[in-house]
Amino acid sequence: MAKDVYLDNHPREKALAQYLTLLEEAGALHPGPAEIIPVEESLGRITAEPVYARVSSPHYTAAAMDGFAVQASLTFGASETNPRQLAVGSEAIMVDTGDPLPDGCNAVIMVEDVHFVTPEVIEITQPVFPWQNVRPVGEDIVTSEMIVPSNHRLRPTDIGGLLAGGVTEVAVYRKPRVAILPTGTELVEPGSDLKPGDIIDSNTRMLAGLVEEWGGIPKRFPITSDDFDALKRALAEALEQADLVLINAGSSAGREDFTAEVIKSLGQVLFHGVAIKPGKPVILGLAKNCPVIGVPGYPVSAYLCADLFVKPIVYRKLGSVPPVRAEIEAVLSRKLVSSIGIEEFVRVKLGQVGGKTVATPISRGAGVIMSLIRADGIIRIPRLSEGYAAGERVPVELLRPLDEIKQTTVIIGSHDIALDILANHLRRLYPEAALSSAHVGSLAGLKALQAGEAHCSGIHLLDEKSGEYNIPYLRRLLPDRSLVLVNLAYREQGLIVARGNPKGIKGLADLTRPEVTFVNRQRGSGTRMLLDYLLAKQGIDPGQIRGYEREEYTHMAVAAAVAGGADAGLGIRAAAQALELDFIPLAEERYDLCILREYWDTPYIKRLLAIMAKKEFQEEVRSLGGYDLRDCGKVIWEQS
Repeated sequence: MAKDVYLDNHPREKALAQYLTLLEEAGALHPGPAEIIPVEESLGRITAEPVYARVSSPHYTAAAMDGFAVQASLTFGASETNPRQLAVGSEAIMVDTGDPLPDGCNAVIMVEDVHFVTPEVIEITQPVFPWQNVRPVGEDIVTSEMIVPSNHRLRPTDIGGLLAGGVTEVAVYRKPRVAILPTGTELVEPGSDLKPGDIIDSNTRMLAGLVEEWGGIPKRFPITSDDFDALKRALAEALEQADLVLINAGSSAGREDFTAEVIKSLGQVLFHGVAIKPGKPVILGLAKNCPVIGVPGYPVSAYLCADLFVKPIVYRKLGSVPPVRAEIEAVLSRKLVSSIGIEEFVRVKLGQVGGKTVATPISRGAGVIMSLIRADGIIRIPRLSEGYAAGERVPVELLRPLDEIKQTTVIIGSHDIALDILANHLRRLYPEAALSSAHVGSLAGLKALQAGEAHCSGIHLLDEKSGEYNIPYLRRLLPDRSLVLVNLAYREQGLIVARGNPKGIKGLADLTRPEVTFVNRQRGSGTRMLLDYLLAKQGIDPGQIRGYEREEYTHMAVAAAVAGGADAGLGIRAAAQALELDFIPLAEERYDLCILREYWDTPYIKRLLAIMAKKEFQEEVRSLGGYDLRDCGKVIWEQS
């Protein structure tokens, strides 16, 4: 069928406001009917009406302390020089905290304020006033008093108060039912045997988790292939069962993207496309008085669109509003360029360095779910801005607690798998701490140190003149900084090639063969500099290498590219071994941590050094393959 492939480009705020207005007018935002549930099962639920006490608490006059209940007038005049004696059982009646106050008594003398003259007589040296140490009826809660209002999210303390007030059942809004429809002929269930072209349906599980976290009840439908009629039938069924429908994927304008047309066939589409990145192809629609949202298929786009457009609806249907994320101001570690007219959401790593919070952008790809897993916060680049300059102070929405960010060691520089293991051991031994590792290359890492944006940097820079690692660069690029260079590991660098080495690659010279494709590391990385050094040493022109311009930012990305079809790439043995690829060794290099001396005696570094000295850490790194830890944790060089 013919399709309207035009995508809107409306500002997010305008699109969301108009969409919520449409839903409000259609009655699609109203909370569902209330349901009565036991108070003991009501944690986190939203009250549908105010709740009033059925009994007072306490519902009798009670002793507030252990001691003796008395008529207060009998104690008047008691002092150190004129003690007053009372008969136990008649003038002073022993009570425990919470006991009903005996008739004729209106005060309680604390047991620590009495002296036993005999078992039948007590002596006091100070009086009590009427109703001292007594809990009157309704001191806490009075019968018919409102305990909690409507539209209130019930907390553990609320549950305690309701039960104390004699309330055992409470009316709460029904949790909204959210249908999630995965679409795409290429989708397969988790655990399936994968073949080229298959995509694991992870998005709908993520969306279901978000819905449940927000207070809704997700229902995931079976995968629907890219077929208009099949998707229409699935949507019609979902509309009969749900208060909100999410259709995942098929929201763009490709030849198999039917989501917008299917929604139109059963209702209306208010917006198809919003000026955000990632997530532009989102669809905001309504069918049979039920909100229907077309969620883009890329995982980051799916998450962001759910957070921006689905969450407000779920909360509104619960009679509530979404909580606002905490926000801080951070210094941007590098320039962020963005297209004007698009509001961009950039994931960042955060850490406190030198009294300031530093934000380092990580992958901006819409398909990189790991960018969400690793992110500490999100920077919003306004729609009418072209981005931010390096060093600029920018607002950051927090995805992790600020206290945790304050305990984060920031490492910016070259990538190494051992850093991930270091981070894991750090988290296990010091649960309050974390490690933020941004993979930007060795030279960029030294720039971050110079700018005071990291505690240390991972580097492996080979000086072509001396053949020495790292130290010549530190002397040349950071001559005025006080530094400590600590070895993490020696590692094998070489050519990562396909399993079985089908192209028969033996060395760098084979990269010039026209049928061989290569994948490189980014400029400024130690691996790229090693490659150029080795090529120059052998007199090989980089221009003869097919793929020399193709850049990846980590060793694992290079290995993945080879696993995906490239013939070779330069990287470490551990990356090849991790993906079961072959490896041709070319050189051993030294990978060090360059540490700013001002942080040497801080927990940020002390914790890392303690872990690096542990046998368990070193054994796990060695098991990766291609690592020698003979100097792990050793100070290689210092600069005052």
